[in-house]
Amino acid sequence: MQLRIPGPTPCPPEVLQAISKQMINHRGKEFGELLHHITAKLKELFQTKGDVFLLTGSGTGGMEASVVNTLSPGDKVLAISNGFFGERFTELAEEFGAEVKRLAFDWGKPVDPDAVHQALKAGPGIKAVLVTHNETSTGITNDLKAISAIAKEFDKLVLVDAISSLGSIDLPVDAWQCDVVATASQKGWMTPPGLAMVSFSSKAWQAHAKAKMPRYYWDFTKAKSYLEKGQTPWTPAVSTCYGLAAALDIMLAEGLPNIFARHARVANMARQGVKSNGLSLFPDEKYASNTVTAVKIPEKLDVSKLLQILHKEYNIVLAGGQDILAGKIFRIGHLGWVTEKDMEEILKALNEALPEARQP
Repeated sequence: MQLRIPGPTPCPPEVLQAISKQMINHRGKEFGELLHHITAKLKELFQTKGDVFLLTGSGTGGMEASVVNTLSPGDKVLAISNGFFGERFTELAEEFGAEVKRLAFDWGKPVDPDAVHQALKAGPGIKAVLVTHNETSTGITNDLKAISAIAKEFDKLVLVDAISSLGSIDLPVDAWQCDVVATASQKGWMTPPGLAMVSFSSKAWQAHAKAKMPRYYWDFTKAKSYLEKGQTPWTPAVSTCYGLAAALDIMLAEGLPNIFARHARVANMARQGVKSNGLSLFPDEKYASNTVTAVKIPEKLDVSKLLQILHKEYNIVLAGGQDILAGKIFRIGHLGWVTEKDMEEILKALNEALPEARQP
């Protein structure tokens, strides 16, 4: 089956083989060696010399950890949103008592760095900026480099949802001065769901020392203390750790520049193929994501029927739209273990299925 949604993504055979290994003592030497191996390689792929923590949970757990480890109830934050996951980050901060100033853009439009500058200039007392790097709900990659640079002009913490970008799209954590960056195993990391990975800067640690939001499971003081002993505070997803270790070896063997170039090539194929089939991209192509392509649904195209045909007749699974975009777009995921050949098969099937799904 060609599972081409924005996540979970397909896993290479080496990863599937790794996760089938027998359990080990998660408080023993063998797991400690595995955890240190994974952490060291994650630092390379995050392009950071700071701390990186491996958490058992979903990407949303990593986002929650980002917030509760750096902020206190009543702290002012600028939450930037231009899609479903930007809204989630915003709501999460509000739920824990942050005083949130929303900077919202139309879904399908990129974040405007100038608007971020104006919002920070007009909002004294803001402590942190929350931003989604790659918005999978709309197929947009925001200009995180510019957004982070502006936030640093105002000496703000930068908290990043990079769940569907890191490991597939260039995001040099240290060079871009991103303080907390969260991602998850089931995206570009070619591993089953179950792990969140979060980087934490020295400035984030300074904020952590004063942060008062409630935290227990996600407490990075505990995470750091246990990591020094080669452990996690709580029982880890051991099988998923095996898989991630195998995936990281594959990624480092390919090399980051090659990974980014491959994702760019496959994404360009997707965009050009969609357009050659008479369809339109949902976002401005200048900001189109290299991990997911969002396609407008034209009149007289039954998208439910299209997705059903692709699944039943071609064994290809694509994603529909989320929330306000349900029934208005469909999405092709192309991150992680994906090649040009995979995209050729998808586009060929799309070309054949479209006439059958069009209404008279």
